[in-house]
Amino acid sequence: MQEQGEVIDLVENIEKAIIGKRQAILRVVAALLAGGHVLVEDVPGVGKTQMVSALSRSVSGEFHRVQMTPDIMPADIVGYSMIHPESKKIIYQKGAVYCNFFLADEINRASPKAQSSLLEVMEERQISIEGRTITLPPPFMVLATQNPVETYGTYHLPEAQMDRFLMRIVMGYPSKEKEMQILNEIEGDNPLYSLQPVLSLADVERMQKDVQNVTANQLIKEYIWEIVNATRHDENIRLGISPRGALALQRAAKAMAYLSMRNYVIPDDVRDIAAAVLAHRLILSPKGKSSFSSQEQAVNNVLERVGVPVATA
Repeated sequence: MQEQGEVIDLVENIEKAIIGKRQAILRVVAALLAGGHVLVEDVPGVGKTQMVSALSRSVSGEFHRVQMTPDIMPADIVGYSMIHPESKKIIYQKGAVYCNFFLADEINRASPKAQSSLLEVMEERQISIEGRTITLPPPFMVLATQNPVETYGTYHLPEAQMDRFLMRIVMGYPSKEKEMQILNEIEGDNPLYSLQPVLSLADVERMQKDVQNVTANQLIKEYIWEIVNATRHDENIRLGISPRGALALQRAAKAMAYLSMRNYVIPDDVRDIAAAVLAHRLILSPKGKSSFSSQEQAVNNVLERVGVPVATA
């Protein structure tokens, strides 16, 4: 297992730019270590873009940001082929997604055609264009933001794309104490611009391999199955969790165990991250929409009904 210092350094470096959101930071770091993508969803002004930008600046990789608008074309994201004016050969012109950290800011403002250009990228970490396959440099992570309140001029993300995000993170408003700290400390230059990398890409890849080696025993795997199976037979839920969602929950739980400096998963790791991993993959039934104010509440209701495994000697 990697020493605790490196993970703490990463989290604390991000906290220099985003105050009072340690849980959200831990989750986005867990997604990075699990090799997944993150959708940050909340109202404007709570630090969505600030947090993902702080993560990218804390790792010495290549970061590209695209402000998603209806006129963004797939070629702007994945690139295009062109004829070189001198050699007359067809060459590939890289798009914005050819990097280590790609931020799709306000992703739901892009057209469905532009959104769909990210499907292969997020699942296969590659670009297929005109018979060619271009592999993206590792590690690769898509971070997207969206405002769930404002719907004018937006396009709903289809379920297939939502399923490719390992987690959906909700920021929320800070406490009075933390907001007073923001008012007192952030009056001049944005601290984001002074952040320096604390991890290299090689460090991230090594830590990702460590996360893969974290043990999830049979009891934990059965617990994960019980949770996802319960979503498939719940009258409040019209579309339950797929096997890909179950794998995502296992990967995220391993990352949470790693952040807790353990090389094995415990039920609390699964419970702590379940809502962030599963909620955006659910579709509530009419009864569920009247019973719960959010998909997260539906997941928490399932967790309350599924028994927690207890290891025996």
